[in-house]
Amino acid sequence: MESPFKGDILKGKVALITGGASGIGFEIATQFGKHGASVALMGRRKQVLDSAVSVLKSLGISAIAFEGDVRKQQDATRVVQSTFQHFGKIDILVNSAAGNFLVSAEDLSPNGFRTVMDIDSVGTFTMCHEALKYLKKGGQGRNSSSGGVILNISATLHYTANWYQVHVSAAKAAIDATTRNLALEWGTDHDIRVNGIAPGPISGTTGLSKLAPDELNNKEREERPLYKLGEKWDVAMAAIYLVSDAGKFVNGDTLIIDGGLWLSQPRYMSKEAVKQVSRSIEKKSRVAPFDVPKSKL
Repeated sequence: MESPFKGDILKGKVALITGGASGIGFEIATQFGKHGASVALMGRRKQVLDSAVSVLKSLGISAIAFEGDVRKQQDATRVVQSTFQHFGKIDILVNSAAGNFLVSAEDLSPNGFRTVMDIDSVGTFTMCHEALKYLKKGGQGRNSSSGGVILNISATLHYTANWYQVHVSAAKAAIDATTRNLALEWGTDHDIRVNGIAPGPISGTTGLSKLAPDELNNKEREERPLYKLGEKWDVAMAAIYLVSDAGKFVNGDTLIIDGGLWLSQPRYMSKEAVKQVSRSIEKKSRVAPFDVPKSKL
């Protein structure tokens, strides 16, 4: 689809994107680049990083990649510093690195729980912490007029509860809390806007293939609002809005991109049945004698 934004809306911006070599992260990197930004990708797999940079450069996008694990502070420090040294500044940090798998709570080991927490929530804070001196107003590579932007990719799993996702739900809840608290503190002290995006089921992502594999058969499309798979493009467009001047007064928010899925519940009665039952109940209520409550006094 054609972007609704001007092609130069991010012109001159530098974005560091964790998990940026695949899935949603790569689409965000691509769209940022198409809208004028230079992008640095961080990930653990060199071959995937190299392939992603090759694709971005073929599109005329200024891109570079660095191997690193968000769970390791020394990697976070090195990648942030390398991005600054290469581009001379950092305007945007996108935390998109994540881990997930289906498992019942009783079969989930504490180590498995900790691993997802470390990647998603601790990794998000670690990257924010290491990027602070480059993003804050008057920081390295920045002038004293404005700070940068942080965008954390979350989910909606923890808004209610989800089967076999206790580890990820806990991690995403921590990300949302981190987003709000950093928006308060760093928005006040450093003029940094901090927001989040909570995607629903997005086609062509590892998360969807793990959480809703083809082997599962369900009737969700008949029972959920706007139930069709979202596209990575949808998330990237929301990201552009939040990191650009279009979202300059948005801070501490997590934007849900799921077509209303998290609001829904199974339809327990058809529309035709509702009409019949409603008419029957109304008819009974009109002919039934009015029961006046008796006082106990």
